[in-house]
Amino acid sequence: MIVDSRLPEFQLPTMPTHESVPRPCAAAARRKRGLNARFRAALWLLSAALLPASAPAPAQPAAQDWPLRPVRMIATFSPGGGADLTGRIVGARLGELWKQPVIIENRPGAGGSIGAEFVFRATPDGHTLLVVATTHTVNAALLAKLPFDLIRDFKPVALATSAPVALVVHPRVKAASLQEFTSLLRAQPDKLDYASCGMASIHHFAMETYKFETRTAALHVPTSCANAVAMVMGGQLDIAAVTLATALPFVQQGKLRAIALASQTRSPLAADIPTFRESGIAELRGYAVDNYYGFLAPRATPDAVIARIENDVRLVLQDPELQKRMSASGLDPFFRSAADTRRLLAADIERNRRVAVAASIKPE
Repeated sequence: MIVDSRLPEFQLPTMPTHESVPRPCAAAARRKRGLNARFRAALWLLSAALLPASAPAPAQPAAQDWPLRPVRMIATFSPGGGADLTGRIVGARLGELWKQPVIIENRPGAGGSIGAEFVFRATPDGHTLLVVATTHTVNAALLAKLPFDLIRDFKPVALATSAPVALVVHPRVKAASLQEFTSLLRAQPDKLDYASCGMASIHHFAMETYKFETRTAALHVPTSCANAVAMVMGGQLDIAAVTLATALPFVQQGKLRAIALASQTRSPLAADIPTFRESGIAELRGYAVDNYYGFLAPRATPDAVIARIENDVRLVLQDPELQKRMSASGLDPFFRSAADTRRLLAADIERNRRVAVAASIKPE
């Protein structure tokens, strides 16, 4: 039934003034005023019933009911990389737990900013998540005109994996430890070149952070991880900062020598390779450049849903079969809570800003 909300105009009787009512009729006037008051109240109630009510705000899903439909994870880089693999490996196990499909959607471009903006503008109900990468902290440090703020406009969920950055050298380099390598750089400032996985990549920042802390100098040759490894093995360059999984087979074959890992802790993939902070160099005691992947949600996503996803990520990362799949893909477990994720993202953005200024790193 369609109800016309336009009400007829009622002509209320004109009330005589108190002064015009003769005293003998005062009681009758009071009765009329009482009737008119009741009539107005009835009219108000009738109009309230007939006028259309405003639509209620859509209910947010309760944590126990979520997810209500398939969950999309937006990987902002091409298939096959760390972000994509994290989404697929962790997402598959989460989908089993949630009884809903988890769909990995690749939206590469602008160093990961296109996909991040898509999630920033998505409905904040937990059904669209960003696969965040360390690269997003580089963008936040270098790009002044992003349409979103990584810290303010997203709600951290959890970190899940990492792909450690390794410093590797040609076997002819006379340095078996980071202390010896640092002494070599100090003895020959700007005489040695190093390759990384690209300008403003996290591998580039890992080396420039090391150089900044130790006051050493070496020239940067940006390329890809695979090409950097090939150039060092071929003897065109002596040094590379690359993803551990890319270099590890050649380290195991003796074609490269691994000096140290930039990560905070050693990697299960190669537990014998020490970290920079284990080198005994005083300036590097707090050094850690982790190349991590995890999940963020739009800012207004309900806290209960965030807590549910965070807990489920923690749970599935304990699965031995999932850990085997991660290792086979060159990834380490790297769980961090929502609160720890926020702190790490903010700290990395600030560090990257300082290093970018010191090393004159600019976006390509």
